[in-house]
Amino acid sequence: MNRTFTIRQLTKEFSVTARTLRFYEDEGLIAPERRGQTRIYSVKDRARIILILRGRRLGFSLAEIREYLEMYNADDNARQLTHTRKKCEERIVAFEKQKVEIDSAIAELKRTLVEVDDHLAGDADDSSDEAVAAA
Repeated sequence: MNRTFTIRQLTKEFSVTARTLRFYEDEGLIAPERRGQTRIYSVKDRARIILILRGRRLGFSLAEIREYLEMYNADDNARQLTHTRKKCEERIVAFEKQKVEIDSAIAELKRTLVEVDDHLAGDADDSSDEAVAAA
């Protein structure tokens, strides 16, 4: 008999909500069996959830993940692997660009903090000068 999983088991295992799994089902990314109102997930559904969550974590859109999942062919997955390699290279380039932009923003924020601290220190000096003049 094939191993099956309940929605509760998978939500616990992957730290996602039942709503998330139902959303992936609504999007056609997974297709659990139904026994009455109960969803029964197969090993294949579980594997697809792993791939979906990995894809989301790596910044892929649901459309890109769907495209990847639809390419799967147990007999010949060279096309899927080639596509995956290309998409990963594209994500690396995008992340490296974002990293440069983030590093630049952090540097600018640090410069701004220094300017703010300088102004605050200057204001404190002005306040003490005013207190001395008033006395």
